[in-house]
Amino acid sequence: MTQNKLISIRFGIQEDMGCLIEWLQQPGVLQWFPLADTREIEDAARIWISNIKFNSVLTALWDGQPCGIATLYIQPFKKLAHQSLFAIIVDEKFRGKGVGARLLTDLEKLAKEQFQIELLHLEVYEGNPAIHLYQRLGFLQYGYQRHFIKQNDQYLGKIMMQKVL
Repeated sequence: MTQNKLISIRFGIQEDMGCLIEWLQQPGVLQWFPLADTREIEDAARIWISNIKFNSVLTALWDGQPCGIATLYIQPFKKLAHQSLFAIIVDEKFRGKGVGARLLTDLEKLAKEQFQIELLHLEVYEGNPAIHLYQRLGFLQYGYQRHFIKQNDQYLGKIMMQKVL
């Protein structure tokens, strides 16, 4: 995995689950994830971290401290193995410092070299500031679903984006 003076990337480990749960509970984060409460956050974190068995979870470290996690959801079916959904989160204290870009760059490399993935895709909710990062890194919108999330009697649409590797 890559390194610079402050950011290093390693494969995820089980102990990263605590950080993931903490980051999902940071103020404002859940508006960008389809999770509503602690039980759902813990379930999602278990699923996310369960992918460590495939070496498809990457954790970013800032001077040795976990600051972000990205996961490839590896397809078990041969006809779908050429593509992968991914998820990413960065601790609010480290946003805007290149952590997300580094995680995605390394995740793309891992996807292509280790898993022969040809197409990465993601789901992001309209208004999410991370959309700009995805666009800057070459992800293109291929679909939109209106009224995907209903929260406080307001709807958000889901934008589907992808990148050919």
